Amino acid sequence: MPRTAPNVIGRSVETSADHHLSGRRHTLVVVLTFLTGSADAIGFLALGGAFSSVMTGNMVLLGLSAGRGDAELALTSGCAIASFVLGVLAGARLAGRPEPDDPVWPRRVTWALLLELLVFLVFLVLWEVTLQDRGERADLALLMLSATALGVQSSAVQRFGVPGLSSTYLTGTLTSLIAGVAVRRPWRGLRPHAHVLVALMTGAAVGALVARHLPAWSPVLLIGPLLLVVAVAWPMTGKRPGAAPEGR
Repeated sequence: MPRTAPNVIGRSVETSADHHLSGRRHTLVVVLTFLTGSADAIGFLALGGAFSSVMTGNMVLLGLSAGRGDAELALTSGCAIASFVLGVLAGARLAGRPEPDDPVWPRRVTWALLLELLVFLVFLVLWEVTLQDRGERADLALLMLSATALGVQSSAVQRFGVPGLSSTYLTGTLTSLIAGVAVRRPWRGLRPHAHVLVALMTGAAVGALVARHLPAWSPVLLIGPLLLVVAVAWPMTGKRPGAAPEGR
């Protein structure tokens, strides 16, 4: 009997800690979604008219290129798709698959994001080197690097194993939000969907402005948010709510 109260309190504390960590994870995914919007805007406006993460859109562009006989569009959209697939494969191998005993932020997610950061650093170097006189080949190489990085990110977020949680493919998120509004689901449950959609559009708007008016700073919109996510996530990597501190 004396143990009943401590156990109940322990479960309450664990639930509160779990909620706190899950909230931080969602915030970091929102930041990654801002990055996604920026990357898609930069890719579409400055790197040949294809997307870095919206593979459904790129597949449509690939189909359009076949119907119009547009070899350039076919090459651009096709290479973006292939690069994203390569990134997903690499990210999935590194991040792994969801496990029943996963912490809120598995360590392998951080490793996958570090791989994404490495790809974007290569993107940064190539962007700055070719900024003044960039040809079509350089544009294509940059788009492929960006799509590869976003593929890695997509796999990393999938490791969380949370249904509907994504930072790259958000048509389902929009569908869930509108359907939830239609059936009058509580706003508390719909708010996370709205957060990522707003982040995507905001990132695209900022990415478009920077790509048009401050092109030299475009890579900052990709590397800056990613560095922030890795820095904030590092202390919570592998952390399990309710676990006793080390040394106790």
